[in-house]
Amino acid sequence: MQRYRSAHGNLPGLPVVRLALLGSSTLGHLHAGVRVGALRHGVLVDVYENAFGMYRQEAADVSSGLHAFRPDVVCLALDAHHVAASGGEGRAEQVLADLRELWRAVKEMLGCVVVQQTVLPVHWPVMGNQESRLPQSPASVVESVNRLLRSEAEAQGVYLLTVDTWAAIDGLSRWFEPALWNRSKQEVHPRVSDLYGEQVGRILAALRGKSSKCLVLDLDNTLWGGVIGDDGMEGIVLGQGSAVGEAHVALQRYALQLSERGIILAVCSKNDEANALAPFADHLEMVLRRKHIACFVANWQDKATNLRYIAETLNIGLDSLVFVDDNPAERALVRRELPMVAVPELPEDPSGYVGTLAAAGYFEALEVTAEDRARAELYRSNAERENLRRSTTDMGGFLQALQMELTWSPFDSIGLKRIVQLMNKTNQFNLTTRRYTEAEVAAMLDDPSVLTLQLRLSDVYGDNGVIALLVGRLADSATLDMETWLMSCRVLGRNVEEATLNVLVEQARAMGCTRIVGTYRPTAKNGMVRDHYQRLGFAALGQQEDATRWELWLDSYASRDVPMTIKGGKTWTTHTCTAS
Repeated sequence: MQRYRSAHGNLPGLPVVRLALLGSSTLGHLHAGVRVGALRHGVLVDVYENAFGMYRQEAADVSSGLHAFRPDVVCLALDAHHVAASGGEGRAEQVLADLRELWRAVKEMLGCVVVQQTVLPVHWPVMGNQESRLPQSPASVVESVNRLLRSEAEAQGVYLLTVDTWAAIDGLSRWFEPALWNRSKQEVHPRVSDLYGEQVGRILAALRGKSSKCLVLDLDNTLWGGVIGDDGMEGIVLGQGSAVGEAHVALQRYALQLSERGIILAVCSKNDEANALAPFADHLEMVLRRKHIACFVANWQDKATNLRYIAETLNIGLDSLVFVDDNPAERALVRRELPMVAVPELPEDPSGYVGTLAAAGYFEALEVTAEDRARAELYRSNAERENLRRSTTDMGGFLQALQMELTWSPFDSIGLKRIVQLMNKTNQFNLTTRRYTEAEVAAMLDDPSVLTLQLRLSDVYGDNGVIALLVGRLADSATLDMETWLMSCRVLGRNVEEATLNVLVEQARAMGCTRIVGTYRPTAKNGMVRDHYQRLGFAALGQQEDATRWELWLDSYASRDVPMTIKGGKTWTTHTCTAS
């Protein structure tokens, strides 16, 4: 019998995800762990499970409980016995071919995100260390399937739940017990249901844009051993020749790896700034350098105040910060004053710092784009802009000095992954906070009734990347209904909203529209844009359920003067898009 469980009640402000666990084994004992793991990461989950072994039939049957459930995410969890059932040459390739077809069917029929669980390596080898020389054995088949999954998932737009990795870390015997499998066909042991749920919860949170963005690091006894102000450059413990020094280098190396995949790095230290900066410039064993740090704060203020400053300077929410400090008193202060900031409880031995930070799952990611890799430089440049802004009293002169250039174009397949990522991560400057799957955005590219805009901003400090995304649909032949308008908070205060409206109006007119209608749907985080449409000259249309509606008549709109150059890639004509 199918199972659908909704146990979260009504908790306002948290997104709800409908998750279907489709598998070939018993999964009901994992539901509670999934709900708790997701809630730990700020997501509520309704869970559906297929009737035992009927995952294919339910996916194919439009009258099944699965289709009635209308999942946002489907997690395919196939057990090792099922995967390697027939063995033989070519079994792994056949499994992958079957999965590709299943992925395609699920996406097309249900329009949802697909997560594929890797296979637990529960089979004993029959050749010992040389098992790979027997490719038809169950153990080899499972190993081959997992290898093929890792190479195929990205190409097919599928995300992985790598239970084989976590079982290798925790020990397979903790995850799987043959006697339990024989009795009840529970492949994942109930004792790790919380660990399983944690991994699922991280993926669901990442899909809803709830991963942390910034790692904030203390210095003394965190990035190095000792106190730089007391011990001096020669006295701090860092690098080869010391177990403690190597542990601190390991944390720096891990932080740099996070930075290279898009996590912002900041420093928050009680220190004289000159002393704090010295090792970054002159210590030969330092892995991190000043250029890697987007915001460097070293003074004698309390760390809660400095974390507020860091978030303001970087234009990100406090709930985007992860604060790493060896001092339990400092951790306690930040937890009390800023409960939205993530503060891992570090062990006394610095060799455990990296494992503690990694195991917490703060920075779970689904994709890594070129803009992610450039993010550290982007935020460092933005901090320089913010410092310049604070030092000037002539805002108009400041904006002119930036020499901004705004470039717009419709959505395209090249930037598709980044567009989806931004749509699902941007929360503060987001008028409706509507989330989209990659398939939904891809369908917009060739839809003549949809206007899409992506906008990039550059200036003398560098390229800000994509800073705004807009989606409008023709409600009728003359009305463009804006279902999405989101922008990066890091460009606020530069008249980019007005410049974006200029582009939007121009393109709406090219589509034959005479009116633009906008919607503001309040959430726990987007209060800053409550008056967005009113500030841009839209007139109120009134309330519609939980949203306010606004309209702008295009015949009376005059293009705004903005302190930037605007360049476009393509121009819309009625129901077509042609190069300009």
